[in-house]
Amino acid sequence: MSQENANPIFDPATECASRDEIRARQFARLKEQTAWAYERVPWYRAQLDAIGFLPGDLKELADFSALPFTDKGALRDNYPYDLFAVPLDEVVRLHASSGTTGKPIVVGYTQNDLEQWRRSIMAIIQMAGVVPGDRVQMAFGYGMFTGGFGLHYGAEGLGCMMIPAGSGNTERHIMMIEDYGTTVLVATPSYAMHICEVGEHMGYDWEASSLRVGLFGGEPCPPKLKEEIETRMHVFCTDNYGLTEVMGPGVSGECLVSRHQQHIVEEQFYWEVVDPDTLRPVPDGTPGELVLTPLHKEATPVLRYRTRDLTRVVTEPCGCGRTTARMDKVRSRTDDMLIIRGTNVFPSQFEDVLHAIEGASPHYRIVIDNEAGLDRLTLQLEVTSGFFTDSYADMEAFRRQVAERLHGTLQVGVEVRLVEPGRIERSVGKTKHVDDRRVR
Repeated sequence: MSQENANPIFDPATECASRDEIRARQFARLKEQTAWAYERVPWYRAQLDAIGFLPGDLKELADFSALPFTDKGALRDNYPYDLFAVPLDEVVRLHASSGTTGKPIVVGYTQNDLEQWRRSIMAIIQMAGVVPGDRVQMAFGYGMFTGGFGLHYGAEGLGCMMIPAGSGNTERHIMMIEDYGTTVLVATPSYAMHICEVGEHMGYDWEASSLRVGLFGGEPCPPKLKEEIETRMHVFCTDNYGLTEVMGPGVSGECLVSRHQQHIVEEQFYWEVVDPDTLRPVPDGTPGELVLTPLHKEATPVLRYRTRDLTRVVTEPCGCGRTTARMDKVRSRTDDMLIIRGTNVFPSQFEDVLHAIEGASPHYRIVIDNEAGLDRLTLQLEVTSGFFTDSYADMEAFRRQVAERLHGTLQVGVEVRLVEPGRIERSVGKTKHVDDRRVR
C-alpha cells in the first residue's frame, strides 16, 4: 500500500494560497454567481426580491449569509428546467438523481461546467495519489448518476488510461484487473469489498495484484471497512465526497496525510457550516450542517444549498502542504436520524461501537419494526472470518458484549443477532444499512 509516486500539487496558486487569498477569490465569484442566478433564474429573483436583497447588496462575505437557502424541495418543485439559467441548446449534458422518493433532481451542464467539474476531479484524485499513466477501472454505473462520468473524465483529463467496465459482473472485473494491469479501482466501498471477497473465493492473489489505489465514493466508508479492504485487497483506500445537486463527485477528497478528513476544492465551492436547528453559521471547527455554493455553475446555479450532511470544517494548513479547508468525513445526516421510543439514534453510532469490538465486521443491518406495538431495534451483525465458533457460550458472551455496548451508547435496547461471514447481502451500489419496517 505504499505510494511510490510523489503526490503532486494540482495548483499551488489555489491549493497553497493563504486563507485571505482563498476567501477573496471566493467572494469575487460569489458576487458573480449571485448576479447570474438573480438575472437568469426567475425562482432566485423571486427569493431575493422577497427579502429585499439585490446582488449589489453583497458588499462583504458576511452579507452572503443573509441569502435564503436552497434545498432539495426547491429543485424538485422546479422540475425539470425551471432552475436552468441558460437556453437548453447551450446545455450539453443532463444528470439526475434516482427520483425514488419523488421527482428526480435534474441538473444541466454547459461545456464550461464540464470543464470545471473535470478540474475538481483532477484535484481530488491527485490528492489520493493518482498520477498520469495510472490505469483506472470504473466500477460505477454510467447512467444518469453523476459518479461514473465525473470520475471518468477527470481521470482522463489527468492523463490516465480509463477502463470503463461499469457496475456488476464481478468476475469480469477481477479478470480485467489482472489482464489490463489496473492500478486504480473506482467503486463504492461495499462493492470493492465484494470484489475482494469474490476474488478470494476464486483464489486470486490480491497481494500480487497491480492495484494500488481505491477511489471510493457514493456511500460512507466506515474506518473498519476501509481497514479491512486495505488489509485484504492490499490497496490504499481513499474517500471522496460530492452530490448531484451542486455538481457531482469532486466537492472534497482525502489526501495521503490527513486521512480522517477531506480537502474541499475551494476553487469550486464556497462552504458554510450552520446549526441545523437555528440555521445560523457556527465557528470554524464546530459540528453542523454543510451548506455549499458552487462558484462556477452556469447551467444550473445553486445558492446556499443545504446538503443535510453533518460535519465540521477546519482551516489550519494540512501536513500535505495544502491550505484548503478540510471537512470531517460525513457519517450522518440530519434526515437519517432514527427516533426509537423517543430517543434519537444515528446509524453512525452503530459503526463507532462496532469499530471498537474485536470480531465485529463492518457488515451489518439495522432492522426496526413495531409489530408488538413498541419500536424494536435489531442488529444483524456478521462476525469476522475465523471468529465464528461452534461454542454457544463463546458466541452468546460476544453477542451480549455487543448488545451491552450498544445500549450504553444509544440508551436504547438492541437485540443482536450474529450471522456467519458473507450472510449480509453485498450491493453493487449504495449499501442499505437500515431496514425500517415500522407501520406508521
